[in-house]
Amino acid sequence: MRHPIFVMLCLGGAVSLSACQKPGGSDVERAVASVNVIDESNLNDIMLTVGDPNEAVSYFQRTVKDNPERIDLKRGLAKSLVRAKRPGDAVKIWTQVVESDEVTNNDRIDLADALIRAGDWAKAELQLDLVPPTVETYKRYRLEAMVADSNEEWEKADSFYQTAVDLTTKPSSVLNNWGYSKLTRGDFSGAEKLFAEAITYDTHLFTAKNNLVLARGAQRKYDLPIIPMTQIERAQLLHTLALSAIKQGDVSTGKALLKEAINTHPQHFEAAVRALRALEDNVNNG
Repeated sequence: MRHPIFVMLCLGGAVSLSACQKPGGSDVERAVASVNVIDESNLNDIMLTVGDPNEAVSYFQRTVKDNPERIDLKRGLAKSLVRAKRPGDAVKIWTQVVESDEVTNNDRIDLADALIRAGDWAKAELQLDLVPPTVETYKRYRLEAMVADSNEEWEKADSFYQTAVDLTTKPSSVLNNWGYSKLTRGDFSGAEKLFAEAITYDTHLFTAKNNLVLARGAQRKYDLPIIPMTQIERAQLLHTLALSAIKQGDVSTGKALLKEAINTHPQHFEAAVRALRALEDNVNNG
C-alpha cells in the first residue's frame, strides 16, 4: 500500500505530464521511477520504526528477494530481525552486509549488537575491534562497555559506560546496565546511585526501579525509595524487597513486607501470597 502523499504525487505528476507529451515517453517513465524510489524509501523508514516487527521482516524479505544486490534493503531486514527478537537470523544478514563492498563502521557495530543478543560475545568483540577508535558513537561505547563487563574488565567497562552516558540525551538504559554491572560486582551503593539516576531520565523504567530496590535490599535498606511508582509497582517492589530480606536471613522483615505487598496490590497478588504461604509453612514445619 502506497503512502497517501506519494499517491498524490503520482497523480499530480501524471496530470502535469499529460499536458505536454504523450504517455509512455522516456521522460514519463523516469518521472514515475523517481517517485517510486521516494515512495519506497519512505515505506522502508516506516517499516523500520512504527511497523510490526514481523510484518517488517516479511516486507524486507520480499524486497531483498526481488533486489538481492541492494545492501540497504539487507540492512533493513537485519534491523527488523533484531526488532522481532531473532538475533541469530539477524547475524546472518548483517554478516552478508559486512562482507560486501558497501560495508560501513555502523554495519560492524550493528553486527556486534546482534552477536551480543545472540550470546556470541567473542565475535562481537572482534567486530568492535575492527571499528576505528575515531568512531565515537553512543551505541559503539554502550556495546564496548557490555563486552568489557562480560570479560570482567571493570575499569574499562566503567570508562565505556561513562562515555556512552555522555554521548546521549537519553541515558536511562545504559545507566541501568551500568548499575547492574555494579550490582554483580557487589558495589551495592554505587549500583543504587546509578539506578536512581536512570529513573530520573525515565520514570517508567520499571527494571531500574526493581534493580534499585535490589541494591537497597542488599544493604539491608528495607524501606522503599522515594521514586514515582504506581500502586501495582509499589506492590511488586515490596515483593522484591521482601525476597531480598528473606534471602539475607531477615525473615520477619520479609514476612511483614510480603503482607504489605499483598495489601497494597489492587488485585490478588498471587506471587506474594504464594511466597508468604511457603514462608509460613516452612516456619510451622521448622
